[in-house]
Amino acid sequence: MPRKRKAIIREVLPDPVYNDVVLTKFMNCLMVKGKKSLAEKIVYGAFDIIKEKTKQEPLEVFKNAIENVRPLVKVVSRRVGGSNYQIPKEVNDKNGQALAFRWIISYARARSEKTMTEKLAAELIAASKKEGASIKRREDTHKMAESNKAFAHLRW
Repeated sequence: MPRKRKAIIREVLPDPVYNDVVLTKFMNCLMVKGKKSLAEKIVYGAFDIIKEKTKQEPLEVFKNAIENVRPLVKVVSRRVGGSNYQIPKEVNDKNGQALAFRWIISYARARSEKTMTEKLAAELIAASKKEGASIKRREDTHKMAESNKAFAHLRW
């Protein structure tokens, strides 16, 4: 948290092909060491594979995947009286979207396909069908929040 003033939230320009801001934010999360052109190549290549495999509009598959992976609740650790409790907390839209991006990218990197384009395409297709590792992560998070609902009164 900044000490002097509130951090300004910069507006992101939409991507040139699909004219979508969310896709640009996803590319920025995928980008490693400032190589944006490589991130764009990976995402657009994955979109070509998605269009070829599903015969659907790739941007719709992408948005559907993000919406399916985005968590509604998470657990935060809180120390109360000498012991730590996992307290369920609702996730706002911006934070939920960022978590969805991170989960999809990390589980895509862990997949066994040959190139990152194929890995990302497979993970996005699986997430849009409500299956795959990133969806399992969301379900696990929701289960953990549900099981720790008894500690919700300790929320601050």
